[in-house]
Amino acid sequence: MKKGCKVLLVIVLIGVIFITIINLIPPKRVIENNPFVSENSKPMVVAHRGGKVLNPENTIKAFDACMIEYDVDVLEMDLCLTKDKELVIIHNMYINSYCDVEEITGNTERHYVANYTYDELLNFNFGYQFTNQEGNKPYENLLIGVDSEARKNVIAANHLNLVRIADLFARYYDIYPELLYIVEIKNEDALGKEAADILYQLLTADYPNLASKVVIGTFHTEISQYLETTYPSLLTGASIGTAAKFIITQMFGVNLFYQGSFVCLQIPMSYELKGIKLKLAKQNYIDRAHKYNIAVQYWTINNEADMRKLIAMGVDAIMTDNPKLLTEVLLSYE
Repeated sequence: MKKGCKVLLVIVLIGVIFITIINLIPPKRVIENNPFVSENSKPMVVAHRGGKVLNPENTIKAFDACMIEYDVDVLEMDLCLTKDKELVIIHNMYINSYCDVEEITGNTERHYVANYTYDELLNFNFGYQFTNQEGNKPYENLLIGVDSEARKNVIAANHLNLVRIADLFARYYDIYPELLYIVEIKNEDALGKEAADILYQLLTADYPNLASKVVIGTFHTEISQYLETTYPSLLTGASIGTAAKFIITQMFGVNLFYQGSFVCLQIPMSYELKGIKLKLAKQNYIDRAHKYNIAVQYWTINNEADMRKLIAMGVDAIMTDNPKLLTEVLLSYE
């Protein structure tokens, strides 16, 4: 055998031994007790936006239905700051696609949450745009009278107003002490950091028992870093970059290069990157995350076949717009 081939063989052998050794090293658990890791074979039911297929998303009407009518374990929601720095639950940073703001104001431009005080936002019916599974809009004509003085009260009485996260915590804190929450901070830069500060206050001073029951996510790197450095005691989900690093290291079986502190890996079943479709619903990703005591949560799953596939794989949670369907699927296993 030529000398060059021997050297190459030795290098390959060393590489194989190296990879084998680092994969045999037991990974360090990111958290000793992770409330988001399922303790049985059944995944947790996560109501995405409060189950937006069934009720007007992110309203008390939707959240109450999750708790009373469906077997929901986790409520998922997004948070934005209002003009007067109230932290409200809404997916987009503007409100046009949810309520009757265009009809009330006569202005079809985007109406951003940050341009309104919370009290002003209470004038809008957040059930207005909702279409149910039968194709009807049951709340479209609620208080059609724009000038009605009772409008705000009727909207609130029907639980169709925009909700502050503080009010939701207050509503469920005592009666559902085991309820978990997934929240995402939508604001970026200084406003995102301010939102994180408000959330920290709620979880440590106002509702301290919730600190271990809320996992916080964001799509903004600077907010992820702010949470990690300023509030390391809070539970966080993987940012896009961190999740990608985790998946890549597991994809190539190189775990030495993974470092992270997130407690939940929240990913779709597949992801397209530069025209290449990556399948993320893989058993080895789930098993490896569990070795770190990281919970694996897939979104947004509204198809029964996908639900059953993930259940068989032993995922910790399934996020769905239709918690009623997921609950029925899980009952079929009993």
